[in-house]
Amino acid sequence: MPSAPSREIVAVPNPHPARDYEVRCETPELTCVCPMTGQPDFATVTITYVPGDSIVELKSLKQYLWSYRDEGAFHEDVTNRILDDLVSAIGPRHMSVTTEWNVRGGIHTTVTASHP
Repeated sequence: MPSAPSREIVAVPNPHPARDYEVRCETPELTCVCPMTGQPDFATVTITYVPGDSIVELKSLKQYLWSYRDEGAFHEDVTNRILDDLVSAIGPRHMSVTTEWNVRGGIHTTVTASHP
């Protein structure tokens, strides 16, 4: 059965909740649509976090990121929403989300949002 986009982020138990360690997830496959022009935007997203009691299940993360594909949103909004949704789902001790957007109109944009 093929995968499909989903806004559900699945949390799984952290196998080492007593230890602080860093998890880094990165993909060059984040896409959305410019809400002003309707043109596609492409970004590399890097998620770095120190888990609390849960970690993110990676297939659900992939499907979650895929859910932005046809949505009109500004770069700053997408980055902050990803952070908010992940913090809500897994409750990390610390997390940052960085999006590096391909050049459009001669401007390269990088957005970073952090918790706490």
